[in-house]
Amino acid sequence: MSDISRREFLKGLAVGGTVGYFAMAGVSSTVMRNSFIPPAKVGAVDIGECKSLKIKVITETSWFNNALLMDDMKKAGGLLVNQYEIPWTNKGVTEGWKGDNAGGYATLVEVEFLDGSTKKILLDTGWNVDWTDTCFKREGIDKMLANGEIDCLFVSHEHFDHFWGIEATLKYRPDIPILVPKGFYQEGFDLLKGANFPKCHLANNVPHTGPLKVQESEKVHKLYPGVASITFDVPIITRVFGEQALVFNLKDKGLAIVTGCCHMGIISLMEHVKQTIKGGDNFYAIQGGLHISPFEDWDPQYDDLVLALHNYGLKTMGCNHCTGYVTAEKFVTIGLPVVKGTAQHKSKRDIFLGNGDMMII
Repeated sequence: MSDISRREFLKGLAVGGTVGYFAMAGVSSTVMRNSFIPPAKVGAVDIGECKSLKIKVITETSWFNNALLMDDMKKAGGLLVNQYEIPWTNKGVTEGWKGDNAGGYATLVEVEFLDGSTKKILLDTGWNVDWTDTCFKREGIDKMLANGEIDCLFVSHEHFDHFWGIEATLKYRPDIPILVPKGFYQEGFDLLKGANFPKCHLANNVPHTGPLKVQESEKVHKLYPGVASITFDVPIITRVFGEQALVFNLKDKGLAIVTGCCHMGIISLMEHVKQTIKGGDNFYAIQGGLHISPFEDWDPQYDDLVLALHNYGLKTMGCNHCTGYVTAEKFVTIGLPVVKGTAQHKSKRDIFLGNGDMMII
């Protein structure tokens, strides 16, 4: 999608009064789903099988104060303002990291294959470089990067809390292979090259020197045996466009989905996987941000999403970050298999997986 058509699309969303829906829920309703996901053959793509997953939440504390984050966007002009043009609050936040409201999201996914070998995927790379680096050192990610043990950085989308901490990764391994979704803007590519953006308090002083792949949308990208990714064209707040998620086919169990934020909507994602990937009628697990009421502003339409998840027969769920605490509580109430966390390292509650928690599938 060109920059011009993208701007017009977002303008149309704002005029139509639906931007709040996309900002807070993603394309999750069955009403909106068909506008973004074309019909596909059921179970057409065989991605192979893998044996198991270890998912370590490095940091799900994307920011420390919801009200401050929303106020920053409001003062800058609203939800559709370019994220690189917003002077984000970075001083005087009592509950923040050294006064900065920026935290960041990053997860390490280790996949074991049928022959016993493994690969490590770093999903996203935080926001505040100092906070992200502190979390990396806490979980040994710094050493894994330096030793070449992490095989790639998989950037779910260009949002500040998932991508702007890129220096924390590159300082240990500047040549790491990076996969980004189609929809990245020039600012994102410039940041990878070492650009600074003073207005939003953003800098990367370690240019990326390794391979960079832009993943095309609406395609299944096979990464390893039993591992694939899917990219969605989806408009997101602060002028971000496009998001990708990971799909795993676990032998004798079924499919597992690991997301960053899931702005495309968890129901949209699961239905697309169901219609596209072989074995898509057998879901075993989901983990990550599910983007249902991330700012705890519950809307009755979200109840349908919670109930709809019950129909997929999930055996385990590891939600965090922008899922929302009230959402996780509703999951538990209706009997969904939510894995709780430990509320450590500045995670606020144990209702779902937090900083330093692990989920094994």
